[in-house]
Amino acid sequence: MEGRLKEKKRLTIEADDSGRRIDLVLAEKLEGCSRSFAARLIEDGLVLAGGKIVAKNYKAKAGEEIEVFIPEPRALELKAEEIPLDIVYEDEDLLVVNKPKGMVVHPAAGNYDGTLVNALLNHCGDSLSGINGVSRPGIVHRIDKDTSGLLLVAKNDAAHGGLAAQLKSHSIKRVYEAVVHGVIKEESGTVDAPIGRHPVDRKKMCVIRDLIRHRARHAVTHWEVVKRYKGFTHIRLRLETGRTHQIRVHMAYIGHPVAGDEVYGPKKGVAGLSGQCLHAKVIGFVHPVKGEYMEFDSPLPEYFVNFLEKLDDGGN
Repeated sequence: MEGRLKEKKRLTIEADDSGRRIDLVLAEKLEGCSRSFAARLIEDGLVLAGGKIVAKNYKAKAGEEIEVFIPEPRALELKAEEIPLDIVYEDEDLLVVNKPKGMVVHPAAGNYDGTLVNALLNHCGDSLSGINGVSRPGIVHRIDKDTSGLLLVAKNDAAHGGLAAQLKSHSIKRVYEAVVHGVIKEESGTVDAPIGRHPVDRKKMCVIRDLIRHRARHAVTHWEVVKRYKGFTHIRLRLETGRTHQIRVHMAYIGHPVAGDEVYGPKKGVAGLSGQCLHAKVIGFVHPVKGEYMEFDSPLPEYFVNFLEKLDDGGN
């Protein structure tokens, strides 16, 4: 694992974790740490128990202090790519981009090119904020690969800071539309349930009620019915908070997973859909430099409209 030391983290092993493999404990207790990442840290001698480097099969002991040295991430060699962008608004401080379904927002393992960032580098050159590091220039927030819709991009650090502050205070208006499994009887509702990393499958998020043993963050989603179909419901959602996979997790939690979502919904896909039927339709915010309120609305994309038409025809 390459890179200079980024930070050192400490944790004390609790009685419930005594006897468990250390890589499993780290994956559960350290935010953003997968089991594979924990294993690489151990292999590189960056995990210590009682001041001594641990082996990969080390079993944790109650009361002992674990030190974890986190290296700086390996720098990615990002390249500009001539990829078409659907720019809804642009000025010297920011852009509002309509991201298509299937496009990854920023480079990561398995997706080093063809991302929104690669397209932005081609369009903006060096004019992107650097607050989120070299791998995520200009990216203030993100939406999933198979979620389409509006995304804010900052061209400088001042704009980025102002938009990030609004995200933190939950003052940015974000409205989504989705088709979910099942026929929802109520006209509207709110899901208020904390979300955290899944304790077993670290690639997933889930609603977590045991806040003592597991980390979770306050999450609130408001929804209302647009139209009911046979076996499905078209809904509109407003995010009060913005957690990873929030809509997908919350709708699955109340028994109405997003159509086409094979991670949180039925493993068998939905005919006519590739990935979840979820669109970030409206975004509203105060311009971080000009101080004026701005709001943008994105029409439902073709895949979404086609699926609604199919449902109107009875699913045929």
